[in-house]
Amino acid sequence: MAKIFCVANQKGGVGKTTTAVNLAAGLAQLEQRVLLVDLDPQGNATMGAGINKSGLEASVYEVMLGMADVTKARQHSVNGKFDVLPANRELAGAEVEMVELDNRETRLKSALATVDADYDFILIDCPPALSMLTLNGLCAAHGVIIPMQCEYYALEGLSDLVNTIKKVHAKLNPDLKIIGLLRVMFDPRMTLSQQVSAQLEQHFGDKIFKTIIPRNVRLAEAPSYGMPGVTFDPASKGAQAYIAFGAEMVERIKTL
Repeated sequence: MAKIFCVANQKGGVGKTTTAVNLAAGLAQLEQRVLLVDLDPQGNATMGAGINKSGLEASVYEVMLGMADVTKARQHSVNGKFDVLPANRELAGAEVEMVELDNRETRLKSALATVDADYDFILIDCPPALSMLTLNGLCAAHGVIIPMQCEYYALEGLSDLVNTIKKVHAKLNPDLKIIGLLRVMFDPRMTLSQQVSAQLEQHFGDKIFKTIIPRNVRLAEAPSYGMPGVTFDPASKGAQAYIAFGAEMVERIKTL
């Protein structure tokens, strides 16, 4: 049975897609069977995995509206060695179309149940907003991975996200829990980064992942080549950190 995790944060530009793509590639290197679900209409995770989003015969949009199943829509990332349920701009229309559908919050959960046995991990890259798409991701998942930068505004947004997760847990998905907070784009030279990191450790304790993802140019360059940073430059500090994070995830799910 696959473990399903959302990579979510209501704040934009915090490295959600970078984390989702590189964690998928890192887990694949550890011989885990991985499906990456792109739930963002921008389709950045799709492109970052090396898949052309403009040439899709079927995408997560058709899957959520019941016009295609996951086995038809999924594609294989040759560079990342994992499968992708891709997205493009069509997905933006799904928000409106799903309003009138039955079980609108659990459409993704039902679709992923059909391929549950095919994977060890299913990672869902959520858009940076609390929308019907994000809600579908949270309802489908066993847990949430929250990537965040160690800066003041990140702390402000975190309480909103935690409250949202609590509401979904209470009303829609009793299995949902916070798996952990991942510190990303970390610059140890900044005093503020160290202070916020220490505050997080004090407040969240063992919910903070030990792995810290440093600010890294090679990770930022990788998507323009259609590759995860983990395979684009395996020797870079960013790639090494995501491989370590993959190993930490494998260990952490044993205790769930």
